[in-house]
Amino acid sequence: MNPELYLSYPSAFLIGLLGSTHCLGMCGGISASLSMALRVGKGFRLRQSLLLIAFNSGRIASYALIATLVAILSTSAANQWAGLGIVLRSIAGLLLIFMGLSMGQWWQGIRYIERIGAPLWKRLAPVTKRFLPVNHPGQALALGALWGWLPCGLVYSTLGWAALQPTVGSAALTMVFFGLGTLPSMLATGFAASWISGLKSNQIFRKFTGILLILFGLWTLPVATFISSSH
Repeated sequence: MNPELYLSYPSAFLIGLLGSTHCLGMCGGISASLSMALRVGKGFRLRQSLLLIAFNSGRIASYALIATLVAILSTSAANQWAGLGIVLRSIAGLLLIFMGLSMGQWWQGIRYIERIGAPLWKRLAPVTKRFLPVNHPGQALALGALWGWLPCGLVYSTLGWAALQPTVGSAALTMVFFGLGTLPSMLATGFAASWISGLKSNQIFRKFTGILLILFGLWTLPVATFISSSH
């Protein structure tokens, strides 16, 4: 079955939306700090909005770039190993299940996966300090572009889906839609931090989103693909 039949851009958006409380733990602090650095006064809301939009635009652009690199590597490897598609599908499904278990606070094994990107982030983290405090959108855009490389289980889970896409362009676009799904809560961090913080700690909400992510993962697994294609 063509991955596009079950991997759609709305699905990527929904994963980002459902997992956005996880994003708050990873990126919420830096997003909120953009507003704190601004002087309250005339035009404060406009300046705040521009910084938040610029930061998140840079972050989403990095997701698209990472997806492009992953898609190029996976396509090249798939041309050499015929069974790689099943392996990638399995990894994508398992990562989503792990993310769901983490969201529902049943098991935090996804943290071990996040360590994969730690060496790269160790090199990038000091560079981010050059753009702090953020005073204009250009700084926010650059900071967001760097922050997009922060090791994140939710990003890695969706990258697994992106690797299943039939073209490099569609893989990048998958991550753009994922990033757009995280956008509402990331923007709200600057405008309604206390309400979002309460949502993050809401056990019912976390378990509900965890279950949905697990279902996404189960549907992605090759077994589900085989069953659906046989009907």
